[in-house]
Amino acid sequence: MSVYQGDIFKRKKTGGKSHPNRGKRRYEMGRPPTLTRLGENNVVEKVRVRGGGLKLRVTQAAYANVAVEKDRVVKAKVLDVVDNPANREFGRMKIITKGAIIKTEVGNAVVTSKPGSNGVVNAKLVSER
Repeated sequence: MSVYQGDIFKRKKTGGKSHPNRGKRRYEMGRPPTLTRLGENNVVEKVRVRGGGLKLRVTQAAYANVAVEKDRVVKAKVLDVVDNPANREFGRMKIITKGAIIKTEVGNAVVTSKPGSNGVVNAKLVSER
């Protein structure tokens, strides 16, 4: 099932109903979100996007690049998802999105990248162990 990203079925600025004179187009098609889960190892999928390019999506994450200091980054194992402000259920389901607070070997960190779009989990250290 596809997700529609177009705007021809929205209402007019005045609040009135619009009557589109055309149907949906393939370039207006979207996709359901990639929910990056906490897993045993990193699993990255390649998805073809409009224009022929590739988008990397992390479907399972086990490691994160954690910025410990201003100029030092450590690859650390993700132990748990502490909280996810994007959605209350995401924290319970151990889903990693941008802004999620994860527990790593180094300490608690906040995710700064978009794992479903960038193909990597980058984080910034919030509190040390």
